[in-house]
Amino acid sequence: MSVAARSDPAPARAASHAPFTVLPPSAAPPLSRHLLGAPVRPGPASESAVVQRPTYLRLAPGGEEVADVEPYTEFGSPRVFAVVGRRGRWLAVLATELPNATVGWIPASRAAVVADAYKIDVSVSRRLLTVYRNGRVAHELPVAVGGDSTPTPIGRFATTDKLLTTGPSPYGCCVLALNGHQSRLAPGWTGGNRLAIHATLQPGTIGEAASLGCLRVGAADARWLVTTIPLGTLVEIRS
Repeated sequence: MSVAARSDPAPARAASHAPFTVLPPSAAPPLSRHLLGAPVRPGPASESAVVQRPTYLRLAPGGEEVADVEPYTEFGSPRVFAVVGRRGRWLAVLATELPNATVGWIPASRAAVVADAYKIDVSVSRRLLTVYRNGRVAHELPVAVGGDSTPTPIGRFATTDKLLTTGPSPYGCCVLALNGHQSRLAPGWTGGNRLAIHATLQPGTIGEAASLGCLRVGAADARWLVTTIPLGTLVEIRS
């Protein structure tokens, strides 16, 4: 079944077509513990950097400044980066401000680095999303992926915002926003280019190549994701 042109991808700004409310940390116990820095047994996945003070994003350690970094995202969520490398006093991170497959750098002194026990792996060909916790499968769920002309981008991404919709929305109940971007937008699409994992008003499309690039899941699965997955969690999307 085809999808209406305004169903994907997730909006780039809070003031776009679908209104959102940031999921408060108190509504997501794993995120609350994550941000408070309580011990979390690390799996093979990653570390996350919770931005504590304003800083700059650079293309290399000590290199050119390419973007301001504030402690909160444009949606108002805590700014949490997935850490994908280190060099001395610098952290390599995945950031919304950069193109897909590009790594940015921030000074470690501006962030609190914490363990993230979760990782998400998505197989586009199988249309399957797998959540790992401490290296073990915690949840598997079917997804809708991008159609032929608007394929879901392949690569390494990270979660940036956990959002609840307010009122009727093509994104269903909730959105787990990612730092990545859709480079092959549908003609006439004006809703931004951010990628996301989100619910849908068209559950019959789940398991199909039907979206404009985002990953669609069922409402119950979307609620589980936004109340379980920490910000800054790695999301590996494979063919």
